[in-house]
Amino acid sequence: MIRKKKGLNPRSHTCSALNIWQKVTNLRVLKQMHAYLIINGTISKPSTATDLVFACAVTIFGAIEYAHQLFDQIPEPDAFLWNTMIRGSAQSQNPLKAVYLYTQMDRHSVKPDSYTFPFVLKACTRLGWVKMGQGIHGRITKFGYESNVSSRNTLIYFHSNLGDISIARELFDDTAKKDVVAWSAMTSGYARRGDMRNARYLFDKMPFKDVVSWNVMITAYAKRGDMEKARELFEQVPVTDVVTWNAMISGYVLHGSQKKALEMYEEMRRTGQVPDEVTMLSLLSACVDMGDLETGKTIHSEILKMGPKELNVLLGNALVDMYAKCGKIGVALDVFHSMKGKDIPSWNSILGGLAFHGYAIKALELFLQMLREKIKPDGITFIAVLTACSHTGNVKQGREYFKLMKDEYGIEPTMQHYGCMVDMIGRAGLVKDAFDFVEKMKLEPNAIIWRTLLGACKVHGYMELGIMAYTELLKRRRDQSGDYVLFSSVFAAVSKWDGVENVRNLMDECGVRKEHGCCLVEAVDQNS
Repeated sequence: MIRKKKGLNPRSHTCSALNIWQKVTNLRVLKQMHAYLIINGTISKPSTATDLVFACAVTIFGAIEYAHQLFDQIPEPDAFLWNTMIRGSAQSQNPLKAVYLYTQMDRHSVKPDSYTFPFVLKACTRLGWVKMGQGIHGRITKFGYESNVSSRNTLIYFHSNLGDISIARELFDDTAKKDVVAWSAMTSGYARRGDMRNARYLFDKMPFKDVVSWNVMITAYAKRGDMEKARELFEQVPVTDVVTWNAMISGYVLHGSQKKALEMYEEMRRTGQVPDEVTMLSLLSACVDMGDLETGKTIHSEILKMGPKELNVLLGNALVDMYAKCGKIGVALDVFHSMKGKDIPSWNSILGGLAFHGYAIKALELFLQMLREKIKPDGITFIAVLTACSHTGNVKQGREYFKLMKDEYGIEPTMQHYGCMVDMIGRAGLVKDAFDFVEKMKLEPNAIIWRTLLGACKVHGYMELGIMAYTELLKRRRDQSGDYVLFSSVFAAVSKWDGVENVRNLMDECGVRKEHGCCLVEAVDQNS
């Protein structure tokens, strides 16, 4: 029985429907089945509604929101349905809803059972809610479920990872030590806290190690950057699963060994292990870091072979980001438009790609489309938009969007937003206005702001303002040879060669070495 395996109390009235729901592989098919049930009148049966909610909440990835819609239409859901929804929400991208459902369950006077609390506690652990988790521990004790295996193991995991490690050790008594899940929970807790000595001690003492136990340790070493020990354990694993391979691949990517990550993927495929979404996300990240477009295309092809033609949001975003950063904006747009579901990162990736690769007008058109579709932009969106305005030279429009960001969406400007504005105003030749803008900034301008102003002074021949900008830049850093070259260009632009010589002397006094094979005057000529 599927439900028994999942840890939920099986219900006899659902047995006949289980074979049907096992065949439902995605939300689109489920909606078609739902429509069919409504038409033939069987949707009103309690067992059918229960199985429909279960399928959405637990068995179909990404269908939890639809499950909530269905659940809200059920007049008097029982404890099983509440537990189903809490479970699905706890493992979703928004575990906060699991805690909310638990509070609503209590308000509806539905008594929680031994299945309820582990799901809520898992949500608290994911949210980092220590006090709430401690409160759930109190409720577990009050209802007499502390000796329940599932509740106890979840408590050990909560306290070892987030709460009080001493309480976790107390729960990890002789009875718990017979359960591999409890061993893995304690090991994971020590590893997450960075105590690899105790984590390894427990791991080595385990009477029985399942694949989860191995994965906990391999992941812990990989996250800490100790890929040598991670690989050592990897070679000893009796049986690997996709999580084992993902831990190694993502570890190599995270710590700059992209080629090893790709080699690990090839080895994974040779063993017959099927990659999943996490695998592909790590590989696409490696391709971006390496600027390896051809391998990225290969990974894209592999993704298309994995399942439905419709890309999910995470993979779609990663592909858009990869193609955009590799300069293939047309392909990035094709992927973006092929995505059925889009979130803010989807829009930000394509807008940023367009803006930073010179497709400013297209970026602004797409931004207007985003607003028409009632998608709320965030701070990253406006960095792309302001960059696009800078490239088009439309200062008026840029100022309007900067004001819109603050007044309409309540987004406080960061240094990056201010930098975009200074660049935009300076590029347009309004150098004095750019200086005025910097004076009115709420944040203390950093070296990048002053270098941007210095660049504008060089391009438009403002020597006096250039000296002012460079004086401020020197207060913040004195070790960047490019800054001296740019300052020399300000003097060279107005043929003040004594100024160029003074900058050369200043550079020598500060002990800054010029780039190999390039003298200062040559650099000035190249920047003129």
